[in-house]
Amino acid sequence: MFVTALDELGAVVGRIDDGRADAACEMLTGARRIVVYGCGREALQVKGFAMRLFHLGLPVAVVGDMTTPPLGKGDIFLVSSGPGETTTVLTLMRVARDAGAKVLLLTAEPASSAAKLADFTLLIPAQTMASDHGAARTSVLPMGSLFEGALFLLFEVMVLKLKALTGATPEAMRARHTNME
Repeated sequence: MFVTALDELGAVVGRIDDGRADAACEMLTGARRIVVYGCGREALQVKGFAMRLFHLGLPVAVVGDMTTPPLGKGDIFLVSSGPGETTTVLTLMRVARDAGAKVLLLTAEPASSAAKLADFTLLIPAQTMASDHGAARTSVLPMGSLFEGALFLLFEVMVLKLKALTGATPEAMRARHTNME
């Protein structure tokens, strides 16, 4: 099972457009501030990425935290929605856009409602909870696990790209790690 799951993840990550990942990283480094959001298990991946953005010295917050600032012009709202139809995601995307922020979407569905609202879409071509049954099922992993795992790997590669763009050193990143654990 490990080999099958890893092969599936490798196939998905191998189909992510590296140039679009680079463009997404450039958007993030040019942002006045970054606010991130995802639902369910996608939220776990997005929050992990937010932590690394903070370690890189980028101005980041997570929707739902009491210290999340308002979004406005020059800001990026990074949101993940594998199926691209999550009601909460669509609502928050509209709020961000109405406030003047740009929306950077990570999704598996390029024709989804969320993709139509986004300023920039980074496609992760993987099975999600919306495509995990019947003929649409492509993975041995349950529900949206393939998308969520690919999201984690994409974020790790984006951290490497952002590290190069920002000039962050491992020492500076480590110095920003919490001492409250």
